[in-house]
Amino acid sequence: MLKRYLFALSLLLLVSMTSMAQDITGKWKTIDDDGETVKSIVEIYEKDGKLYGKVLEVYPDPDEPADPLCQNCKGDRKDQKIRGLEIIRDLELSSDGKTYEEGTILDPENGKEYTCKMWLENGELKVRGYVYFVYRTQTWQRVD
Repeated sequence: MLKRYLFALSLLLLVSMTSMAQDITGKWKTIDDDGETVKSIVEIYEKDGKLYGKVLEVYPDPDEPADPLCQNCKGDRKDQKIRGLEIIRDLELSSDGKTYEEGTILDPENGKEYTCKMWLENGELKVRGYVYFVYRTQTWQRVD
């Protein structure tokens, strides 16, 4: 009897945690640090139980190439076009059921990869890249 009770309780907890998870998949406008300039459109999607994100559109400055390359990137992303580039990798839903973390995010402008954390706040996506205790948080807006 106790085993059934514990199983039912575990199942209920799992279902409630799953329903708490906020869906951040979809298309998002990345906003520059000035809080106004749209830099790109990124699609966040699920693959093998983790979240990934790739650049769909790039809005470079007028003096930059229309289809820039990730010249400062390393590894498999070196010299790849930023459009189509996977910049978010391996994000997992945390135990709080609201935050995605333990993955990485790439800044294609400088080629640096950062530990990443994401969560929804008032309908906007908060994207935090950090190294140790130093971090920067951007606010992205959902594309309809």
